[in-house]
Amino acid sequence: MTSRWSAATRVAVMYLGSLVELATTAALFAEPRHPYTVALLSAVPTLATRTTPAEDPILLAGDPPSPVRLPPGCRFHTRCWLREALGNPAICATTAPALAGENGHRAACHFAAETARHAAAGRA
Repeated sequence: MTSRWSAATRVAVMYLGSLVELATTAALFAEPRHPYTVALLSAVPTLATRTTPAEDPILLAGDPPSPVRLPPGCRFHTRCWLREALGNPAICATTAPALAGENGHRAACHFAAETARHAAAGRA
C-alpha cells in the first residue's frame, strides 16, 4: 500500500485582499503567471547556488499601498517589476485586470502571457 501526503491540489495567491492567481499546485510552481507570484516564489530559500539573474530573489520596490486607500487599476501596479520591464503601460494603473486564463490556471494580470518570458530572461 502506497501512501501519499499532499497539502493542497490548488493554490490561490492574494495581494491586498484580491485573488491574483489560481492554479493547480503543479502548474503554479511550474509556470507562475502573475508577477507577484513570481516574486513570492523567488524568495523561497534554497540550498542550490543561484547562477543566473533569473534565479535571484525579486526585491519589490517601495511599500505596499494602504489597504484602506487602494490604488486604481491593478492593486500590484505600484510595485510590479513586469510593468516596469514593459515600460509602465498605463492600463495597469487605470484598469483592474480580470482573473482570466485557461485550463484552470488563472491570473489577474493584463500581461500574464509575458510573465514567464520576462522572469526567465532575468526580469529585463
